[in-house]
Amino acid sequence: MRFRDLLATGDLLQLEALTGDLGLDGLVPDADIASPGLALAGYHGRFIPERLHVFGETEITYLAQLPEVTRQTSLEGFFQFDVPAVFITKGLDAPEPLIDLARKRLVPVLRTGLKTAEFYRRIKPILEDAFAPRTTLHGSLADVYGVGLLFTGRSGIGKSECVLDLVERGHRLVADDVVKVTRRGTEVLIGQGHELAGHHMEIRGIGLVDIPALFGVRAVRQQKRIEVIVQLEDWETAQAADRTGLQREMFPILDVPIPKVMVPLNPGKNITVIAEVVAMMHLLRYTGVDVAAAFNERLIKTMREKRGVRNYLRGDFE
Repeated sequence: MRFRDLLATGDLLQLEALTGDLGLDGLVPDADIASPGLALAGYHGRFIPERLHVFGETEITYLAQLPEVTRQTSLEGFFQFDVPAVFITKGLDAPEPLIDLARKRLVPVLRTGLKTAEFYRRIKPILEDAFAPRTTLHGSLADVYGVGLLFTGRSGIGKSECVLDLVERGHRLVADDVVKVTRRGTEVLIGQGHELAGHHMEIRGIGLVDIPALFGVRAVRQQKRIEVIVQLEDWETAQAADRTGLQREMFPILDVPIPKVMVPLNPGKNITVIAEVVAMMHLLRYTGVDVAAAFNERLIKTMREKRGVRNYLRGDFE
């Protein structure tokens, strides 16, 4: 992301460049943004120059009440570091000689009419999204009952056909073949389709299918959180599949563990219904209901009760 991109957000950030085109093509180095704090008073021990620096009403008022010589020294001390950019909030005028020093150091100065707290609230999501970890996966992503299912497997195994069947049953396509994944925070993965592919699907034997044109705009969505991975495997080469659901496999994507379900395929298996069940089982677990664990507890309890009856009969000699 470049500073020019922030300027292009329009009414969202309401930015204007006080230094013209100076430095606008430079890259935003970091997602951190903060006020300069005690750096304006001459203390640079805890100053982090790589951050984007915001001059709010407190900083501007403080500089304005300083004697001219002291203000000059304060700003020279601030601009002696490689500061990437300066933002001034509330539409305040930049104190002298901030603009001149910024031009000499090739530092862009941007002003917004927003209050400081509101400016922070609006710009932080933009910066976090720009610096969020990203990756690209081969698979198909669908929204099934509100659960993001990521279908993976070898090329040609039937991922797209499965998602197409889900769309025909009223679920929604997010991305096919190429899934762009972005991590939000520490545990949320958002999947999107490629911009060029849009919501087209490649179906072998048919070619490209325009999902919105065939099924309507309600059959697609722009992005969805990835919550379960459905790994499609050939029946002949698939490893032993979990038959009880007690052992839950997790697969990390961008250091976020995601539940993974391995489904071996054989002729006649209705993978679409299985995908719907996977989504509904995930919703049950989300509400605190674990069918496999509850069944296992009932089974163990029954076995213990019967063991107690057998022990009693062994000791009954009447």
